[in-house]
Amino acid sequence: MSRTLRNLLAAALGTLAVAAAHAADRLVIAATPVPHAEILEFVKPMLAKEGVQLEVKVFTDYVQPSMQTNEKRVDGNFFLHKPYLDEFKKKQKNDIQTIVTKVHVEPLGAYSARYKDAAALPEGATVAIPNDPSNSGRALLLMARKGLITLKDPNNISATQKDIAANPKKLKIRELEAATLPRILNQVDLAVINTNYAIEAGLDPLKDSLFIEDATSPYANLLVAREDNASSPAIKKLAAALNSPEVKQFIADKYKGAVVPAF
Repeated sequence: MSRTLRNLLAAALGTLAVAAAHAADRLVIAATPVPHAEILEFVKPMLAKEGVQLEVKVFTDYVQPSMQTNEKRVDGNFFLHKPYLDEFKKKQKNDIQTIVTKVHVEPLGAYSARYKDAAALPEGATVAIPNDPSNSGRALLLMARKGLITLKDPNNISATQKDIAANPKKLKIRELEAATLPRILNQVDLAVINTNYAIEAGLDPLKDSLFIEDATSPYANLLVAREDNASSPAIKKLAAALNSPEVKQFIADKYKGAVVPAF
């Protein structure tokens, strides 16, 4: 074999090896639009320098990101907190999701198009809260801390309406799909809304909410991967990027307290 042919063959093999390495370091992560997908888009260039090609697959609901992770249609997801994951695992057989790292907290807030103070809510007022178990319990805890209701156990993150011990204003609590809550805000007296959906709807969680969780909330949003890839170099690089000083600054600059770093 001539030297020229050997060199060409070596170059071709090298190109294939590089291509294979890049293909192996491609990550597809499911996320809800705000702030999760925005944060992932921010870290894309950082990961590219580390040899990881990140693709963000955006969903507007809280079910498909987990389902597609289980079905191995994506490598992981970034949208949920541990109480939600725990509830999801109870319902799903063969759940293969595992926590990689905490990233941020999105404080849950209560909003109203009719009242400027929770104390002004009339007797029999309608309050809308998320209908998924982890967030409905979270909303009830928030309402209890504000004094609107009393729970049998004020620390029960799995509380349901059956756990309400006192409801002095006889509030009518409706459980609805989390994503729909901003759209029906003018149809109810109060709505307890996840920050990502509030931001998408143009609400400022710090200025527009009547009351809101603080930074001590246990509901940190997580990077979640599959059990078979959670320790892969690409996932580890993504976790490091999401917990970087650059991301902490990005969150502070863009969300101005409406999203709080959890690292």
